[in-house]
Amino acid sequence: MPSLYLNRLSSIERDNLINKLHETQKGNCFICGEEIDLVVHKDQIDIDHVIPIKMSGKDDPSNFALTHATCNRSKQASNLEVARILQTFNRINEEIQEGNRGADLGDILKKFGGSKYNLSFSRNSNTIRFCHSDLGCSSVIEEAIYKDDLNGFEYFFSKIPIQYLYHDQRINPRPIGQNISKLVEEFYNKRPQLHISLAWTQIVDGSKSEINIFDGQHKAAAQILLGVKELPVRVFINPDLDILLTTNTNAGTTLRQVAFGKDIQRHLGNALYIDRVQRYQRDMGFDPDYLGFSERDLVKYFKGESKEMKRYILDSVRNSITHTQDNKLTDYIDFAGKAKDKPVSYSSIDRTFYSFFIYQDVLDTPINFKLDEGENPRELEKQQILELMNVIAEEIYIGHFDLEEGTFKIEHRLQNGEAIPLVHVRAYRIGREEIMYVWLKYIGQIIKNYFIMLGRPINENKLFQYRFPQPLWEIIRVFIKNFRNLPLWVNKDLSSTVFGGRQNYDYWQMIFESGKSGHYQFREKNIVNSST
Repeated sequence: MPSLYLNRLSSIERDNLINKLHETQKGNCFICGEEIDLVVHKDQIDIDHVIPIKMSGKDDPSNFALTHATCNRSKQASNLEVARILQTFNRINEEIQEGNRGADLGDILKKFGGSKYNLSFSRNSNTIRFCHSDLGCSSVIEEAIYKDDLNGFEYFFSKIPIQYLYHDQRINPRPIGQNISKLVEEFYNKRPQLHISLAWTQIVDGSKSEINIFDGQHKAAAQILLGVKELPVRVFINPDLDILLTTNTNAGTTLRQVAFGKDIQRHLGNALYIDRVQRYQRDMGFDPDYLGFSERDLVKYFKGESKEMKRYILDSVRNSITHTQDNKLTDYIDFAGKAKDKPVSYSSIDRTFYSFFIYQDVLDTPINFKLDEGENPRELEKQQILELMNVIAEEIYIGHFDLEEGTFKIEHRLQNGEAIPLVHVRAYRIGREEIMYVWLKYIGQIIKNYFIMLGRPINENKLFQYRFPQPLWEIIRVFIKNFRNLPLWVNKDLSSTVFGGRQNYDYWQMIFESGKSGHYQFREKNIVNSST
């Protein structure tokens, strides 16, 4: 809402107000906290209400703040105090994203001085006692111990300083999304949220223990961003961590209580697979390094959850390919699902690379079978899928796709005459899921044809568990180059027709096999035959 007060000021009075606000704010922008230079930023300064007039904010200097114009116009909330808090979160997230992940509660805690100390506990059957001595408080806190009637877990409630709180990234690897802005506004407007954070602690006589939050991290993070120094927490005492991990996984998959992305689901499945392997080793009396049992043995042993066990095994394969530092394609994968700067979604990777090329059943061979010789079927499968991803990254994305240019409304921008580098457009178009789905199947076809030509019988479902000779890798690279160089990828006129909307798989199958669509003819020969 426009300010009547500001509109009535003369230019001299406005300059005086700017100078006064600049001095009060110690020369910094109210939102981002960075310097405002009154000369350099002369035409790029805004005066705005801290609390909007529509939210009962006053229209006078006591409710004004000085900001960079860019900060004010890109703010995530109309309330400047909330906008400043969200800007703090954005800065934390930007720092963390350099490590190819989003910020989580642990990052927020560390930024605000949390996760420093552990607690010493004493307990009897009904109560637990501790104190915050690291913070200079020697008063003993005594809380009642309760027992969950369904699972038998013991727990207590307490208000705990953030210095004693940690984030369990293993049980809850989910990053904090931008929807935290809504929670921040809710808390700022004094609207309480009903769910408190869930945590666990492992109490061992004579040692100090961490308080690890595994659920409710978004609400916890929102409160910490608003300056809260103590959080109410429900703390489970010596729980079965495998049950907590399984519970959190089911909440994001089977029950769909939280919005876990596919990548997070695979990460959790991998953690559960590791837990099952370790439990099997303990139960069978095996050494922790012994892996002379098969995936099938694990499924049979955990027969009450055989379906889940198969999923954990495959999730572990997916996770190890995705998150190895050697994966060159990772820089171009959007793990959040809503970004506007990366060309390939993780969902597309899951539905193509992993659905096509990972063997979808469990293996009967020991997990360590031919591991030393480099011929272990699962390891070979992971290694060769990774190699294929790297070849695609090298030929299509590295040096071609500009992450700063991004993917936002590319076809619409082309229709409006915007100059976008054609190599960037090409990389973007090739990475669309419905297109990738078809051309990656052609790569599978090339690989099968190669083994057939050699007279080698293979199980097509285990395709990547056979070692690819170097000549086959060269054929695959040639195919990708030929496919990349098709003229339709750089044809701007197709932005409103062929690329104007989402087409189905059959549409692109027809284009690649016939060389034409209803709008465009781009080649004469079959694309698959050009490489073999």
